Amino acid sequence: MSDIIRFLQSRRSVVVRKQGQRPLSDGHLEDILACGMRVPDHGGLAPWRIVVIDSASGARLGREILAPQFLAAHPDATQVMLEAEAARLTRSPVVLAVLSCPRAHPKIPVWEMELSAGAVCQTLLIAAQSLGYAAQWLTEWYAYDDQLLAALGGTPEQDRIAGFIYIGEKQEQPDERRRPQKEDIVRYLAAG
Repeated sequence: MSDIIRFLQSRRSVVVRKQGQRPLSDGHLEDILACGMRVPDHGGLAPWRIVVIDSASGARLGREILAPQFLAAHPDATQVMLEAEAARLTRSPVVLAVLSCPRAHPKIPVWEMELSAGAVCQTLLIAAQSLGYAAQWLTEWYAYDDQLLAALGGTPEQDRIAGFIYIGEKQEQPDERRRPQKEDIVRYLAAG
């Protein structure tokens, strides 16, 4: 069995709360980004963008957008809750925001462009994990916030946040989680 197959068969995300804060090396971050840009992309449209959010920019976005937007939706929020919301994008040393940016095209459906953005998320996740980092793909409520989308360079009427890839230090091996049974999800189509 190849090392890649073995890795993929045992791959496991590490939840953000269990990630350490040691920063990624610049070389590793560049390697991860290069992998993310090599996903299947019908027509070579690159219908996605990747925004690198470090702790300082994550703190700014938290103060300026996440905490105020959370308070607007939850007027009874406590100060502790607002501080937690403001810190969301600082829970890992780096967060990669992946924007799905489909464009009108005469031959390529928007759905294929959106799938390509999802492939970017999965590839960034796998690349980070293959380098020994802890990583998790999250959306959470702020992935659907138009102010945050605009702050990340997206157009709210057209683009969407496909996900946030949180990357940090792996402090321990993650526990295995329940997986689907093959017989429940795989069907072999008969020839005739």
